[in-house]
Amino acid sequence: MSPQASIQDHPVYTWQDYRTWPDDERWEIIDGVAYAMAPAPSTRHQRVTGNVFFHLRQRLSGKDCTPFIAPTDVHLSDLDVVQPDCLVVCTPEQIRDTHIEGPPDLVVEVISPSTSAKDLRQKRRLYERSGVKEYLVLDPLEHYALLYRRHAGAFAEAGVFAADETLTLDSLDGLEIPLAEIFELPAPRAPRNPPPECAT
Repeated sequence: MSPQASIQDHPVYTWQDYRTWPDDERWEIIDGVAYAMAPAPSTRHQRVTGNVFFHLRQRLSGKDCTPFIAPTDVHLSDLDVVQPDCLVVCTPEQIRDTHIEGPPDLVVEVISPSTSAKDLRQKRRLYERSGVKEYLVLDPLEHYALLYRRHAGAFAEAGVFAADETLTLDSLDGLEIPLAEIFELPAPRAPRNPPPECAT
């Protein structure tokens, strides 16, 4: 029986349940609740996700931190299994053949109208309590970013970044993300110097 068909008969799902589900279906479990990852993301969503992954892979080449792109299973607890759009793991022991074990250093979610509430509420709380160091949320339509950083065991208030800004990831030793490149927008222009004053 598919997980969707049995969801009312089985209100709490676990990692063990998840591992028996069909490979051609994409699901996440948060607090034991199963969420179907459908419909497929938009092409805009996928382009932004690919740009983030490509940038991370280039900048982290030869370093200990490894980027991954969805679908990659992340096992956070027996009741929490997610597939972030992008993630970075800096501890090689967390990388298993089938999944990532434990919280990534960085998680990136590219929101869409159908997932924004879950990404900003349930997933934010999950990543916070699981020990994720930084959580980056990108809006591919409105062209802005929210960055949550861990401070004193919890996420600090999100920093908000516009499309013409570059954000810095503390979890990756100051790696910079130029948002104009990620969103495929024209590079921000340098401010013009004011005209010289006329001589009297």
